Amino acid sequence: MTTIRAITPIDITGLRPLSPKASMPELTAVDPRTLYVDGAYQRSIAERGRRQILKIIENFCWTRFKPPVCAYGPYEGRQVLMVLDGQHTAIAAASNPHIHEIPIVVVEAPRTAEQAAAFVGQNTERVGVTSLQLFRAAIVAEDEDALTVEQVCRRAGVTVLSMPPSHARYNARETVAISTLRGLIFRQTAVGARQIMEVLANAELAPITMHHIRAAEFLMTDKDHAQKFDPEDLSKAIFDLFLVAEDEAKILAHAHRMPYFKALAAVWFRKTKKRRSSTSVAA
Repeated sequence: MTTIRAITPIDITGLRPLSPKASMPELTAVDPRTLYVDGAYQRSIAERGRRQILKIIENFCWTRFKPPVCAYGPYEGRQVLMVLDGQHTAIAAASNPHIHEIPIVVVEAPRTAEQAAAFVGQNTERVGVTSLQLFRAAIVAEDEDALTVEQVCRRAGVTVLSMPPSHARYNARETVAISTLRGLIFRQTAVGARQIMEVLANAELAPITMHHIRAAEFLMTDKDHAQKFDPEDLSKAIFDLFLVAEDEAKILAHAHRMPYFKALAAVWFRKTKKRRSSTSVAA
């Protein structure tokens, strides 16, 4: 029985296929040493990337070769080819003395924002490109959702890092919790998300983690908690507890089989100064 299958269309009933706006990509051969990378949306080569490049050089084989995706863009008054996807492959080819030309796919994306958007599209479902790298590329591509995340954090005094720092040495008010931030804005709107992030920023957390964001969101939006404290008092409680809160939350979560972020919220809430009720003021 044969295992060979022909490529056949699938049923697309109910879908609205998009007609491509850009022209069809072109395949051409170039000297890899003539290619460029735009650091506005492409990551620098770290040690892990360098090891990957060395491995490609040592095992270079055309049957494994995937042509880099490039686009023409301006640089120093002339048009050059920018690598949108495949910079490790391009660097490996440029470093191999036996390789003088490589095939590349040239797409139509003359503006930096269009190139960054192409980078996001090329890497969205690929392993190896982190959510932080995609987020930075989306910012350059002027993606509305990414710009909203950046604006919310900037107004709250929070810095979204391009990559985790070496040895996990974070400064106060830094975060890498991109997915959680997106979810927060989706649920609470930009204004609500900014208020929650301000509480965490003022607590000088280093870094602000996904658990911190979920815990603060729970306390500031839950009807049984939100009206019982002022945001600045919650910030003070978080600051005063520091790492003690996380240790207590782990014990509480394990003992009561509850989500960690809710246990953390409970620890913070116990420490937070409560508002005086109107009944107690009248008395």
